[in-house]
Amino acid sequence: MAADPRIFIRERAAELGFGVCRFASASDPWSAGEQLQYFVEQGRHGDMGWMETTLERRSHPTAMWDGARTAIVLGMNYGPETDPRPELAKASNGYISVYARGDDYHEVIKGRLKILAGQIAARLGQEVKVFVDTAPLMEKPLAQRAGLGWQGKHTNLLSRTHGNWLFLGTILTAAEIKPDEAESEHCGRCTACLDACPTGAFPAPFQIDARRCLSYLTIEYAGPWPIEFRTATGNRIYGCDDCLAACPWNKFAQGASEARLHARDALKSPPLAELLTLDDAAFRALFSKSPVKRIGRDRFLRNVLYAAGNSSDLTLVAPVTSLLDDPASVVRGAAIWALSRLDPERFETERQTRAATESDPVARAEWSDGGA
Repeated sequence: MAADPRIFIRERAAELGFGVCRFASASDPWSAGEQLQYFVEQGRHGDMGWMETTLERRSHPTAMWDGARTAIVLGMNYGPETDPRPELAKASNGYISVYARGDDYHEVIKGRLKILAGQIAARLGQEVKVFVDTAPLMEKPLAQRAGLGWQGKHTNLLSRTHGNWLFLGTILTAAEIKPDEAESEHCGRCTACLDACPTGAFPAPFQIDARRCLSYLTIEYAGPWPIEFRTATGNRIYGCDDCLAACPWNKFAQGASEARLHARDALKSPPLAELLTLDDAAFRALFSKSPVKRIGRDRFLRNVLYAAGNSSDLTLVAPVTSLLDDPASVVRGAAIWALSRLDPERFETERQTRAATESDPVARAEWSDGGA
């Protein structure tokens, strides 16, 4: 009898730093595609137009690759050493999501997946394809089908052994490999994740409206935010971990074992005063190899300015005021709003000299609204 290929694959995966490796059918039918279609039809994807254009390919693994038969789903732990939520009380410092404080996980995981995929292809003689988040593959439903965890009421994958802190990577193969047992849902009556959301982004358990999610707004959304979300963001300047960190299953989580995923000191509660001075070169240097870099300096500064406006820190008035002349429209608009919150008197002075000659529609609207 031939040896079970899962044994070989799990051994190689462990050597490459993956904490978990499980198997699922990539060809069996599922309901995840219908759930995604409902999400898009309701407009809950916001400005993420790529979700519409790739909807059909996302509906099922075989819709993207009709030769896929098995999904090898791998997880790499990125748990923080301590609960990050106390950092939200540091109003003069920015909060960056735990996942983005080290090197970009896409690069860390993809390189190792390619090595593993090559080993699998050589061993089994079947075609393989590698995926890490950016491709149109629904990884969380596959992970649940493979038994890594389940999609909680916050729609994220969580695990009884890793809590909420697990990066996913997938290898699809044309080889038929015996699947592992799927994981069932273990949330019970708990609503800690839903209750923790600062913007009410969950219309119902197991459903999310991205348009109200601070992770979406800080990362995916390009323009000025509605006022209610600016105030709700507090000091969150890239992503939001509230629903993840609130989950009781995190009591079983451990800190990240991969050194490249450890938080850099410069990205743990960075002072807003320093971030407000970043030009494009300094932004790129600070966030080298970080996922934060992909949103660009202007969108990041918009987020930092909203946090500054919530800080009540008068020492930030000067750097905020200096950004009223920034070349980027979205930065100038956010600076106007932040100044109106920090120093209403200075705001009125600036408005009297600037508003009448302001040609940019974003900035003109901010001067008109007056920080409302």
